[in-house]
Amino acid sequence: MPEVPLHNNAAELAARAKVRKRDVSLQTITEEGTKANDTFMTIVQTAKKLGVSAYQYICDRVSGTFGMPSLAQLIREKSSISRN
Repeated sequence: MPEVPLHNNAAELAARAKVRKRDVSLQTITEEGTKANDTFMTIVQTAKKLGVSAYQYICDRVSGTFGMPSLAQLIREKSSISRN
């Protein structure tokens, strides 16, 4: 059975990162900007939780190198390891 933490600090910390970014950036102007910002923050936070450099991951994807495994693949690998 997977361990369930007795607190939700991870969820609160993830939300806090978004709020800090929003406060510093003074919001976005367009809906597309909001979506782009949300996507970027999701990638950065997911990479951070997986111990992957977000900068290297984004460079890998933008350059078309695809030398790094996808974040989805890393999540699947991590979840299969924790199930065993």
